[in-house]
Amino acid sequence: MNPYWLEDEPVPRPSPRHEGTVDVAIVGAGVTGCAAALRLAEAGLRVRVYDERAVAEGASGRNGGFALRGGASRYDVARDTYGVDQARGLWNWTERALDRIEDLAGDALRRPGSFRLAVDEEEREQIRAEYEAFREDGIEAEWFDDLPGVLAGHFEGGILHAGDGALQPARWVRRLAALAAEAGAEIREQYLVDDVSALDAEQVIVATDGYGHGLVPEVADTIWPTRGQVIVSEPIDRVLYDKPHYARQGFDYWQQLPDGRVLLGGFRDVSILDELTDVEEITPAIQASLEQFLGELIGETPRISHRWAGIFGLTQDMLPLVGRVPGRDGLWVAAGYSGHGNVLGFACGELVADALLGQTAPQLELFDPARFL
Repeated sequence: MNPYWLEDEPVPRPSPRHEGTVDVAIVGAGVTGCAAALRLAEAGLRVRVYDERAVAEGASGRNGGFALRGGASRYDVARDTYGVDQARGLWNWTERALDRIEDLAGDALRRPGSFRLAVDEEEREQIRAEYEAFREDGIEAEWFDDLPGVLAGHFEGGILHAGDGALQPARWVRRLAALAAEAGAEIREQYLVDDVSALDAEQVIVATDGYGHGLVPEVADTIWPTRGQVIVSEPIDRVLYDKPHYARQGFDYWQQLPDGRVLLGGFRDVSILDELTDVEEITPAIQASLEQFLGELIGETPRISHRWAGIFGLTQDMLPLVGRVPGRDGLWVAAGYSGHGNVLGFACGELVADALLGQTAPQLELFDPARFL
């Protein structure tokens, strides 16, 4: 089945064309590529974007629709690993990115907040430590011992992040592509790039996250293609979940959509080695686990309307790779969001564009691809 998100009507956009060599070619018309294209086109550069499929038809249209601040690591772990200043800076940077998404996305974004939930005492201790780290660093968060509504009795506490959001990600990225095209970026869909050196451009940005593995051999061993699977129910007649929820270290995540459907993704750990793949297909074991848990979440046997799989890029330290590819003049990469690409992907698209334009930012040091090479 096709992803629920991609059934949305395409967003009209102009079709600028550039003859000959462009200043920047971008591989990937997802959130990162379109964000970079908008930034660079607004700076006056001639930009051409390529995608094997169409805008938002990769990971940007195949995810769970969460718009969360922060990175893939728990905040307390991030502080211990990168230092307080870098961890807090990363959080604040993604917060500003989410605010910019809100300015651009229109009705593709809601900001009801999100719940991070503990399934047992061990996870409770872990996310309680995260909450305490938020408090120490002045980041708004609310702790719940007694969870509201249907969560009561099923989870061992949780953190409410009031500023987080829920996206219709395909609608959002298609709008972002339209803005980039209006600024002058050319977008070529149904165009497979298998050799970046063959592109007629002064500079190239590869923005394919977990797709296109091997397109940049230098980073092929540092970004692991990983599959995520999702199911969506038929609409139910009551509101059970008014915001995005995630539990079990993010292995399970769900939200109720505005039309009453409940979306659930995750359970990658059911067959975790099998999910380290770029094969975009659903599997019986994980689909069965998703269906069983969805039944528990809604209190009845679920009727499934949509199933799909998407690919994201996982990195060893759970941080993206953004910047110039070592040893390759004119080649840049922005990828490896470890399942948090809706906000990070947008922010990193702007970041790599700014870096190409000669601007610096603290995140460029943290995300430097050279750290693995």
